[in-house]
Amino acid sequence: MERLYNTVRNKVEKETSQKMEYTKLNNGIKMPMAGIGTFLLSPDEAENSVLSALKEGYRLIDTANAYMNEKAVGRAIKKSGVPRKDIFLETKLWPSFYENEDAVEKTLERLDTDYIDLLLIHQPAGNYIAGYRLMEKAYKEGKVKAIGLSNFTKEGHPYDQKKELKEFLAKEGIKIQAWYPLGHGDAGLMKEPAFVADGSKYKKSTAQIILRWHIQDGNIVIPGSKNPEHIKANLDLFDFQLTEEEMKKYMEEYNGKDAK
Repeated sequence: MERLYNTVRNKVEKETSQKMEYTKLNNGIKMPMAGIGTFLLSPDEAENSVLSALKEGYRLIDTANAYMNEKAVGRAIKKSGVPRKDIFLETKLWPSFYENEDAVEKTLERLDTDYIDLLLIHQPAGNYIAGYRLMEKAYKEGKVKAIGLSNFTKEGHPYDQKKELKEFLAKEGIKIQAWYPLGHGDAGLMKEPAFVADGSKYKKSTAQIILRWHIQDGNIVIPGSKNPEHIKANLDLFDFQLTEEEMKKYMEEYNGKDAK
């Protein structure tokens, strides 16, 4: 599934450092193109994963009210020694909290932080308009740096590249984020010949080729893992570039193909 949120209505800017690429949201906030997700991780797993990720150079951390690990994520950030200003912290309001006036305050308390970099409506359920109004209020008060939506569209990956949707989003200045960027680990996707061949060419895994495709196609990615080696590998994406021909090949061969 994907997250949609507001960004600049002019040309999207990217900045590149040794281990990361960035985009800017509509208010100038800089957001990393790759981060770590904590969906389905227990509090202990989330804490360890976030600590490992921050050690490896990750600066985008994703969590949610519903994941029941926001406190653990907050502990990991404190323990890491990485300055809070250098971390892009993303979380999501759950539908049962949309009408609670203290929903944002409670979220800040669980994360043990003064502000959230990106706060999203988690699901298009319940009174999500009220939830969005809460987020707008928190944004105006400086408690949230950016706001947006989650799960208002289906997942995107090489088999479903969302070209028409992305054309619309580009016109509206809206960015997209993939939280299952590897298509749930579909065996067929991971064995596609073009990805395997290009993995050999660039000395990367198939997963790294797919994640790199996402980034070059404009998708912010937050693959989750509790394996330190996978966490490290999932950030090793910025020392190579797929060619225009390779990007075109993935579009022609895989977009619209049924997952196996």
